[in-house]
Formats: sequence, structure tokens, C-alpha cells
Amino acid sequence: MTREAEGLSLVARRAADAVRERRLATGESPVLLMVSGGSDSTALAYVACELRAAGLVGPLAMLHVNHQLRGADADTDARFVAGLAELLDIPLFLCEIDVAAEAKRSGGNVEAVARHERYLAANEALRSLCQHEAAPIADGRIFTAHTADDRVESFYMRSIVGTGPGGFRSMRYANGPVARPLMDTSREELRAYVEKRERSGKPVACDAEGGLWREDATNAHTDRFRAYVRHEIVPRAKERNPQLLNVLGRTMNLIADEDDFMESLADDVADRCVAWLEDDGALGPDFGAGFVLAPSFGAEPLPLRRRVCLRALQSMLGPDARVETASVDAVLTAFSEGAEDEPREQAPPAAEPAAAGGEGAAACGGGRACKAAGGKPLGGYVANIQGDLAVSANKRGVRVEPMAAFRARRKRA
Repeated sequence: MTREAEGLSLVARRAADAVRERRLATGESPVLLMVSGGSDSTALAYVACELRAAGLVGPLAMLHVNHQLRGADADTDARFVAGLAELLDIPLFLCEIDVAAEAKRSGGNVEAVARHERYLAANEALRSLCQHEAAPIADGRIFTAHTADDRVESFYMRSIVGTGPGGFRSMRYANGPVARPLMDTSREELRAYVEKRERSGKPVACDAEGGLWREDATNAHTDRFRAYVRHEIVPRAKERNPQLLNVLGRTMNLIADEDDFMESLADDVADRCVAWLEDDGALGPDFGAGFVLAPSFGAEPLPLRRRVCLRALQSMLGPDARVETASVDAVLTAFSEGAEDEPREQAPPAAEPAAAGGEGAAACGGGRACKAAGGKPLGGYVANIQGDLAVSANKRGVRVEPMAAFRARRKRA
């Protein structure tokens, strides 16, 4: 046991191991805790205090977002979190967002809009925390309370709807400033940790009914996909294997190691073969303007081409967009199959549901692009993808750009 881990609870020691081994934070990192008031995030607040006392993280702040979706219950959640922050002497950011109204205005899915708004608020709060602590924003971290259960649920969700190889890693311990130090701990262990804290006489927050955390009744509604997996699929799998969380956790870590290696190879291919159409250097590329794949891209191994295509399209469409498998195939189809430059249909494959998960390579749709050995750009190839993007090819490479820009360029020509 390291000196820092001495005196930590078992749950906090496990989190400390994740923070150290996966470099989630340093002793100087300002850390914003995303706290809903549920059992997992309440435990996160207590664990973070232990980590701070051990010198493993820097100054703390908490963020609670009231999505205004559950009426009086949501307001009670906010009061509970405010009491928790006061108890632990942690500065609190409170944010209220009418998610239902925003979803109606934008036409988006309520859950997706809630997540988007939540992370917008988190990034803003993190900037404020770093400014207050005179720390570089790059040093700041956002801790979420995702658990081993959440990771397994995501694994099954992606298995059901389909994903690429990287998607089966399920969740990353770190993704940009967002870190998940509790991902090796189960929800049951976190609840036991909070209950033990109360029994030992340590200060704990309680709601008006004496509850040690808040329960969201909608988590039991099995018409919601995650709740269905949580209550219907995972319990049955645990009947077959009570060690399911540990076994799948190790499996996902193995997948993650392989995926990280493939991503490092894809980084090299992207550096050599992807050029953004608008990049002024100082401010970086305007991803929305599109990109060009060099002719040499067609000679790269297919798994790497697929990953690079997916990554470039994701950057172009934005982090919340779903890149369709057919779109990746359409870009790959713009390259010949190698030795034979036989005529190729210029229409993309039929649109398919997007590969879920967003991480790793898109699943292969089984079309000709998936069998291609790679080759030169097919001059004259044109395809429409994702509704309003154009793919075109000539001897200088394969170009992906907004359809309006493609038409304007063709008109000028």
C-alpha cells in the first residue's frame, strides 16, 4: 500500500488506484464533481474528499444540474446536493435547464439533450473553478460517478444495437477532461460504503425522510433502454455468472488495450493522409468545412482506413452526431480495389442505422468497401452521405464536404 492510500477506505483505495495508474488527475488538478444526488454520485463526493485529503487530487467543486423533468422531486434533489456540498465544505455550482423545452425547440431526444446540456454546464463550471484556483484549464478534471454496473450495461446496450470493435470497451476511464475513478467499483459496493460511513459516525447528508441519497423513480422504467438492460438483462446474466462485473470488466480492459493500439496506428495514418480543407494553423481546422483523403490512403490496411474515416466524419459532424455505417462505406468505396480499377457504382450503400456507441471503428456493413484491398481514388465517383455531405474523388484524393460547398464548387468549374 502506498503512503497516500494509508487510511483510505477500501472504495477510496480502489479509486486512488484508478487515479494513479490511469493518470486521471494529479495532486494539483482542480476537480469538478458531477453530483445528481443518487447513490453513486453521493459516494463520489465522499470518496473525492478522501482523495483530496490524501493529496491525490487538488481543490474540489461540485456541479448539480436540475433538468426540470421531475417536478418537485428534482427540486428536492437539488436541496439534497446543496446540503451535501455544505456538509463537505465544497463549493457548489447549481444549474437549472428546461430540458423538455430545449428538446422541443431543437427536435432532439430528451436524454441526449440533457446529456449535452449537462456537459456544457460542466465545462463552464470547470473553467470557473480553474480560474478561481489560478490553474490552467488543461489541468482541470470532471469526475463522474460511472460504476462497473454502468460499464456492463453499456456493453450490453451496444451489443444489442451494434457497434464497432472499439465500442465494446464500453466506457473510457478518461475522455478529455472527463474521468471516471469509480469504474472498478459496483453500485452495490458504493451504497454499502455510504451506509458504512453513517454507521461509523462520520458526517453524512440526509434528505427529509432520512435517506442517504436520492432515488430517481424513472430509473426503474423499463421502457427506457438502459433501465431495461439494468433490470431485465444484467440480473439474468448474473444468475449464470455472479462474477459478471469483474469478468466483463477484465474483458473490456483487454479490448481497450487492443483498441488503444489500433488508435495509435490510426493516428499515424490520419497525420499522413487527412488534410482539412480549412485550417489556418493558429486556431486549428474548421472541421465542418470538410477534409481530403490523400491518394495513398487507399493503400492503408482496411481496419485503419475505417477508423480514420469514422474519426474524420465524427469531427466534421460534431461529437453528438451518429456516423452511419453506410457513410463510412461510401467514403471507402471512393477508392479502387487495388489491382483492378473496375467500374464502381457511384451511389453509396443503402442507409443503415448508425453503429451505436461512437467509439472505435464503425461496424462493417458487408458491402464491397468492406472487402476492398485498397487502391487509388476513383475519378468521377460522387456520393451523398448523412443527408447533406458530398463525397467526390479525383486523382488528387477523396474529398468530403457539405453538399452546398460541393455544388458551388462544381458550378464554378
